[in-house]
Amino acid sequence: MQTTLSVPARFRGPEGIANGGWVAGTLAATLADRLDCAHALEVTLRRPVPLDTDVIVGHMANSASLSLDGEVLAEAIPVAMNVTPPPFVPFAEAARAEAGFAGLTGPHPAPGCFVCGLRDPGDGLRIFPGPVEGTDLVAAGWRVPVTVTDDDGVVPDAVVWAALDCPSGWANAANAANGGPGLLGRITGQVFRRVYPNGTYSVVARATGREGRKLFGESAVYEVDGTLVAAAKATWILPA
Repeated sequence: MQTTLSVPARFRGPEGIANGGWVAGTLAATLADRLDCAHALEVTLRRPVPLDTDVIVGHMANSASLSLDGEVLAEAIPVAMNVTPPPFVPFAEAARAEAGFAGLTGPHPAPGCFVCGLRDPGDGLRIFPGPVEGTDLVAAGWRVPVTVTDDDGVVPDAVVWAALDCPSGWANAANAANGGPGLLGRITGQVFRRVYPNGTYSVVARATGREGRKLFGESAVYEVDGTLVAAAKATWILPA
């Protein structure tokens, strides 16, 4: 079975292409709805997804894919694992860490990004992860705008996956030995609870290693009382 998807320009990442987390979350949601499972879902991004362009969503028994002109752009599969989140950072501390966000203090590689870009309040998510003093973590306070809800007033899982995306890239950028953030290559995510518009959440991430051009990281969204909302692990690819 096939359907089509067109990513609105609002959900861009680097200039001219879709935000990887939003694409991954959207594709994962199509698979989760069909399988009705609580497993983590792994999305591999093989090519950048263009904006405002119809791409084919392919549905198979245990997978989903995006393709354009016969070329596979992304694939989603369920995986039998639980994602390990980085530890909780209280909202006030996460919000203070934003002052050290590298995209505010230096050049931003994607200033128009839906997640971490310098967009107007209500337009983008404005998640600005900065170093948490005395730890290997970066964190930000996420103030969820009402403008990211769907027609039913619900914050879609695609937006939650987007919030999990950029922070682990910035965690690697905060590690001088790693560089980054690079481009998202793979993300494995789980969403455990709903995110509510006008809610406040802590977004936390850390770098977990490097192999050549591949950077690895973990991220999580927490409620103010420390309840885990969502978690992801990601692989980022540095340009050659």
